[in-house]
Amino acid sequence: RHCYEALTHGSAMPKPRFAALRSLFRPTSSATDKKEMLDRALVLWFPEPRSFTGEDVLELHLHGSRAVVAAVVDALGEVSPSVRAAERGEFSRRAFENGKMDLTEIEGLADLIAAETAAQRRLALLQMGGQMKGRYEAWRAELKKFLAYAEAVIDFGEEVDETVLDEIIPSVKKVYQQIGETTSDRGRGEIIRSGVRVAIVGPPNAG
Repeated sequence: RHCYEALTHGSAMPKPRFAALRSLFRPTSSATDKKEMLDRALVLWFPEPRSFTGEDVLELHLHGSRAVVAAVVDALGEVSPSVRAAERGEFSRRAFENGKMDLTEIEGLADLIAAETAAQRRLALLQMGGQMKGRYEAWRAELKKFLAYAEAVIDFGEEVDETVLDEIIPSVKKVYQQIGETTSDRGRGEIIRSGVRVAIVGPPNAG
């Protein structure tokens, strides 16, 4: 918010998650260049926690010339010495640290960014949308339930009906089968993600 106020010389903050057109100026107290305009940009304000990272986020949609970008970056440095360019993957890391995404979703996001085919895009979107997370969480809940039953029989064997274990065995086998099917797909998902290398071998100009 401080950076926004300095660059816009106190213009009203945009409505959260709505684009607003603002003039950006160099934040300086010099009388000669006090109103030096840097750009006319679209500004979007995402207050926490409803942002990608879960933190306050201000987006400046600049005209993309090197001169404009360099001027705005320099101006931000004048506002605060702590302002810096984000490191590679830093937004995703902060989203994970703030509980906005889990590791499976972040992996899906990375695959989506690197996707080169329609199949890769579809697979990445499914993973980023939480499909893998939902499956893993369901297995985790079932396994915890099975473990609770087993511990109850071990700790309180005389007080617990041992037929309880017989009743959950079909469920255990079902989860075991589901995990086995997922881990023995012969790498189909990895093939889609990484692509296939094909060698075309034969005489030159054979068609």
